[in-house]
Amino acid sequence: MKVLLLKDPKEDDCGQDPYIRELGLYGLEATLIPVLSFEFLSLPSFSEKLSHPEGYGGLIFTSPRAVEAVELCLEKDNKTEAWKKSLKEKWNAKPAYVVGSATASLVRKIGLETEGEKCGNAEKLAEYICSSIPMESITVYQKIPHPGIQGNLKSYFSKQGVPASITFFSPSGLTYSLQHIQELAGDSIRQIQFAAIGPTTARALAAQGLPVSCTAELPTPGALATGIRKALHAHSCC
Repeated sequence: MKVLLLKDPKEDDCGQDPYIRELGLYGLEATLIPVLSFEFLSLPSFSEKLSHPEGYGGLIFTSPRAVEAVELCLEKDNKTEAWKKSLKEKWNAKPAYVVGSATASLVRKIGLETEGEKCGNAEKLAEYICSSIPMESITVYQKIPHPGIQGNLKSYFSKQGVPASITFFSPSGLTYSLQHIQELAGDSIRQIQFAAIGPTTARALAAQGLPVSCTAELPTPGALATGIRKALHAHSCC
């Protein structure tokens, strides 16, 4: 049974995208299509803040792109040595909050210990953080449509047909892809089981009038695969 995931493919240490592997364990043939690209913003300001850990109570990484922004700042401003010698240790004396295991893994690769990855979603993490520290935010990237989204979706539908399930990973991804999916699926869209990686994306689906068959209990490959399998099984029994 074919399922479509609207996200970037990313290989793990085993050389395979973990979502493809976890879904494959249930006999589901997953295809990943990226629907978002990213532009980095405010990096000079962010770099300056990274140089002064004494002014902050910790860091909050909202996505893998936020970790990439740190890496870019260190590379572009020749701060890699300063990070290794002192900045990393100073930031490690403070909490580094994350949502999800993918972001946590990347944060640990730059040498920081993480907190909050088991909160499950951004809303629960925000409640936890706001109960303990005041916050200052800086936007370091913005989401834009992936340039190949229309062509990639058209190719998928023409070769693979209408998938049994489509998973959205963000409200932005839904915004940029939904019209293309509706045009390609036509009346068959009623056959598709729609899944969301978390409650925010699920609400965005519902706001578009789409039935949400599955919301992952945690933003992990295993939790999503389990949810999709249950949703497809329930649908086949109807």
